[in-house]
Amino acid sequence: MFRYLLLASAFLVLGIVIVLFNSKKDYSLDEATLSEGKKLFTTHCISCHGIEEDGIGPRLGGITSLLSEKGLMDFIRNPEKVIASGNERARALHAKYKQTMPSYEWLDDEAIHSILSYIDQQTLRYKIQTLTVNNIDHAEGGLTGRLVAPVKKSNLKIELEDYIQIPRLKYSTPDLGIVTLRSHPSGDGRLYVSDQGGIIYEIKNNRVEIFLDLRSHVKDFSIGPGLATGLGSFDFHPDYLNNGLLYITHAEKYTGQRADYRISDSLMAEVQWVLSEWKCDDINAGIFKGTRRELLRLHAPTFGHGAQDIGFIPDLGKENPEYGLVYWGFGDGGSNNIRRPELGHHLKSFLGTILRIDPAGTNSPNGKYGIPPDNPFASDTGAFILKEIFAYGFRNPHRMSWDAGNNNRMLVTDIGESNIEEINIVETGGDYGWPGREGNFGISTKKDLKTVSRLAPSDLDLYKRPFIQYDHVDGFAVSGGYVYEGELEKLKGKYVFGDIVNGKLFYTNIDKALTDSAVYELIIVRNGSETTLREMSGEKRLHLRIAYDRFGKQLYVITKVDGMIRRVAKATF
Repeated sequence: MFRYLLLASAFLVLGIVIVLFNSKKDYSLDEATLSEGKKLFTTHCISCHGIEEDGIGPRLGGITSLLSEKGLMDFIRNPEKVIASGNERARALHAKYKQTMPSYEWLDDEAIHSILSYIDQQTLRYKIQTLTVNNIDHAEGGLTGRLVAPVKKSNLKIELEDYIQIPRLKYSTPDLGIVTLRSHPSGDGRLYVSDQGGIIYEIKNNRVEIFLDLRSHVKDFSIGPGLATGLGSFDFHPDYLNNGLLYITHAEKYTGQRADYRISDSLMAEVQWVLSEWKCDDINAGIFKGTRRELLRLHAPTFGHGAQDIGFIPDLGKENPEYGLVYWGFGDGGSNNIRRPELGHHLKSFLGTILRIDPAGTNSPNGKYGIPPDNPFASDTGAFILKEIFAYGFRNPHRMSWDAGNNNRMLVTDIGESNIEEINIVETGGDYGWPGREGNFGISTKKDLKTVSRLAPSDLDLYKRPFIQYDHVDGFAVSGGYVYEGELEKLKGKYVFGDIVNGKLFYTNIDKALTDSAVYELIIVRNGSETTLREMSGEKRLHLRIAYDRFGKQLYVITKVDGMIRRVAKATF
């Protein structure tokens, strides 16, 4: 992740603390404390921050010299209260990073002290310059304020009803939870939902049972750090009823395993992403029993923006050449946040790509899967070209789906850095521009990923343009959706999606010619009264996901924060 989600890190805006303190408590030099601090820093902070370098958020080196331990603890426990007091430093950093962080009141004093001790030790060891207001850098000519047309208020109301609540697992961070929902391929009404903690649940007759627990099958299964590790996604093979095959992506702690593709010996993060095939002995059993086979292992440079969605194009006939091909979205691995843009955005890297493979084939470099002959770069003879690449130039291709009414047009949501969220119509071999582009704006990777600039007309078509975009006035991280095909007449022909952070639900009209690229906000109704998902969940950060039962044609809204799955019951004007 993420920025699979910029708000995720426990220390995203430590630099935005408002009140400066001249006093500084002496931090611990005890090896046990420093070891624990490093461990907690890796778990909670490293996916968004560096000690010496900016990441998704500001660098943390020097923060212990600038602010008192009490001031830092107060901010971590109630950042909104501290930020609301206003300060030059707060304004400068907020202008650059454009986010605040959630409350981390669940971290106790001892844990925070160990993290700060580790940061303090690293600051002294490497003589790191403190990030003060005067050295907060901004690229010249950067744009501020609203950048694209605002989301339009619609008169379309949807009624949400509670469907079922999934038990919350105990995590090292509270921002993890359920992420992917699929229908049983029989269409018998069973639903399956995955939790990043490593569990796939079966929902049957309004009961929730564990179908598969990866933790008992995968030795080095890794949940955290960051918000995009653990069990990433899953999908059933289109011929599951006959072959019993299920495909899962998950993260593993690196303990020396050989990867099929790696980035650099000098950037060996402690995480690998694995795509594996699981074969069920009995497709009707309530608990998985069977075998698994590893297909592809990727070693990313950081914990951020890793493996995202996987999926098959649904409802194809076996005669279709797309039948049985699996798509896998992989983010930029945080490479741009560590100022290594050269690691991605080219055909020799899996970073920032959508991969397309045939799990039944054997012509891959490792012989465990096939590379479809009609992949756009399958016949490329260049050295080290990844022929699995279907499209590239993405930051965080978070969710993908297909528009069945328009020749299975592929829609992919790409979470932005600090300015623009986008939805792309993905074409074979398309280059979508990241990190040189965010939406229809330019970025200089040598200066500042947080700042965008207007492009000359001659530059607009150098890369594929997004179909839909909205800026961070209206939301912070796009959550991909589906084109609705069910019985709710008012929703038909609309691509329904939302914002991960604020939980707002949006739609755009989908027609063959894609004539309307406007974003409209849905009005949420419950028991006859207008409401919001924030009010329904009692939380400000929803970690929203959209789900769709393609057999029952039911649309669902998932909020990780409370483990709730809600069904869209009505749609009216």
